[in-house]
Amino acid sequence: MTIIRVADITLFHVAAQQLGDATQWNRIAALNSLSDPMLHGVTVLSLPPLDTGLGGGLPSQ
Repeated sequence: MTIIRVADITLFHVAAQQLGDATQWNRIAALNSLSDPMLHGVTVLSLPPLDTGLGGGLPSQ
């Protein structure tokens, strides 16, 4: 697991930068018990491992 510190950014940006897919923001949100993709102030986030097989970051049904 990777831990990063971000400031005034969205989970969309974090997912695009760190996971290569902005639609995987929900994986970061779930891991950090967040429901809002908008982050305010300085936030420390845990990142899930890179998984290129997720197809758009949507959870499987």
